[in-house]
Amino acid sequence: MSTSTQAPGGKTNAERRFSYYECMFLLSQAQAADFAGAIAHINEIFSRGQAEVVAMRKWDERRLAYEIGGNKRGVYILAYIKAPNDQLGHIERDCRLSEKILRSMILKQENMTLEQMQAADGRKDLETEAKLRAERAANPQAEAAQPAAASEPAPENA
Repeated sequence: MSTSTQAPGGKTNAERRFSYYECMFLLSQAQAADFAGAIAHINEIFSRGQAEVVAMRKWDERRLAYEIGGNKRGVYILAYIKAPNDQLGHIERDCRLSEKILRSMILKQENMTLEQMQAADGRKDLETEAKLRAERAANPQAEAAQPAAASEPAPENA
């Protein structure tokens, strides 16, 4: 009896070829409001494609050059993954079909070492930002009151 596990496509995990990929995702501002949910959605796409996340971080949040689906601003997420070569098509298809992802681009990463990819990891920062965005969404009055209080001049003692 063989101890190797069968992967989809009839190949054992030892026979499958894996590569490293660089993935860029563009999320709308509305999706970025539920930042934790958006990151979980991207991780779910990777897990369905049997990919292992090496590193993930927020790349930037900026104004788009042109509107995409009525969105003028977007949040870019950069990820490095290790995935089976035969599953890349499934990952790309899931990204295209996702209503949460405006655009995606996946490229084979050949010019970075694993250590360089791991050094770019910012998943802790993503978790922190997700918590801050959730707190801001839960308490918008406190955020609006802070700038108003800061702009009032201090009372003078006469």
